[in-house]
Amino acid sequence: MNLYELKMALSTVGDQLAATTREISAKAADPGVPIGDVQSLKAKKAELQERFEVLKEQHDKAEAEMKASFQKNKLAGGDDPKAKAVAAKASLIRSAIRGDSVSDEVKAALGDGNSTGGEKILPTTMTTELLHEPFVKNPLRDISTFTSVTNLEIPKVDFALDDDDFIKDTEMAKELKVSGDVVSFGRHKFKVFAPVSETILAATDTNLVQTVESALQSGLAAKEKKVSFATTPKAGEEHMSFYQKDSNGKSVIKEVTGATLYAAIKGAIADLPEDFRENAKIVMRYADYMDIIETLANGNATLYQAQPEQILGKPVEFCDLAVDPVVGDFRYSHYNYDPNIIYDRDKNVRTGIWDFVLTAWIDHQIKLKSAFRIAKKA
Repeated sequence: MNLYELKMALSTVGDQLAATTREISAKAADPGVPIGDVQSLKAKKAELQERFEVLKEQHDKAEAEMKASFQKNKLAGGDDPKAKAVAAKASLIRSAIRGDSVSDEVKAALGDGNSTGGEKILPTTMTTELLHEPFVKNPLRDISTFTSVTNLEIPKVDFALDDDDFIKDTEMAKELKVSGDVVSFGRHKFKVFAPVSETILAATDTNLVQTVESALQSGLAAKEKKVSFATTPKAGEEHMSFYQKDSNGKSVIKEVTGATLYAAIKGAIADLPEDFRENAKIVMRYADYMDIIETLANGNATLYQAQPEQILGKPVEFCDLAVDPVVGDFRYSHYNYDPNIIYDRDKNVRTGIWDFVLTAWIDHQIKLKSAFRIAKKA
């Protein structure tokens, strides 16, 4: 048995021993209970006590060996930085799920310099990789801006000239006049749960870390897409969606309509100001794109082999949540995470599965609405 299995067995036998002790006291105090029953319970208690002591001896030995090995080899992986990081992450996850404290060496290996001890703040290495590694499942990861800064404030426009006539009477100038030229990012809390079975917890460091990180990354990506393309956003998150409506029910981002969706997309691209049109991209549903291809091809298989950019004139990213295609310069779509991500754990008593829980704070700001258009079929 490994150390984790010994801990679980020790806990189980210990609970049984405590329950038997209480039962002996209750029955001994009841004159109506035959003394033979009490003696049977005492024999059972002696057996459980012996089992407990055997398990405790094995547990203490295994724990001592592990600590000695840990001190001797530092973190598993030796001098290989990647292997050492994986071992440290695995140790962090296991410690969090079991409710143990995280060793200083693990914190140091993961770049945790938190002055308060850091036992509940996700260390720097994991935070950086979770927030900044490209996520295949979120197409906006490749085209939007991502940062991790507390209380971030940034200018909406990246540059200015000494003569500001270059933006006079444009949508951008009007927008800056109405909403100001600085974007302030807020903190919107959400949680991601990564289920961890006992077999995965006892698996190799690599399997454990891959399982948990994959789940957390998928959760973060899903949240990013959900807030960006919500047609009915949660209260307080309206500004994060490209489909935000004003008080009159009108789209905050300008809509461009066309007789067909293809015509609407082409019209939206043409309607963008030149500076935004140069870097424009299209985010749309794959099903809508295939409908366009089917209409344009009219039985000609050649178009099915062409790249989306050749068909629509701009690079395309597919997202099933984009019910109406969004066209624009996605550099002005900016996600910011508070770097103080928190981890915790919870157990589903029905299934026995542990949840490694990540609490994060996100904000998505569309820095310039005038940099985008929404294409809609009339």
